[in-house]
Amino acid sequence: MAYKLDKNKILGYATLIMIAMGALLVCLGAFKYSEIAGWGFTTVGVGFLAIAWVFNALKGRV
Repeated sequence: MAYKLDKNKILGYATLIMIAMGALLVCLGAFKYSEIAGWGFTTVGVGFLAIAWVFNALKGRV
């Protein structure tokens, strides 16, 4: 049985991975690194979440 991935499923999986990584980075920045490095982790995490939002918006249109 071959499992077929179309473009929408790939974008869906990419969105889930990006949301997980973005949330992880935001949590690292907020809870583990409370000094100046936390701002960098949080900023990159928000960037991951923004890209995940774009991936989710592209589902069905590509």
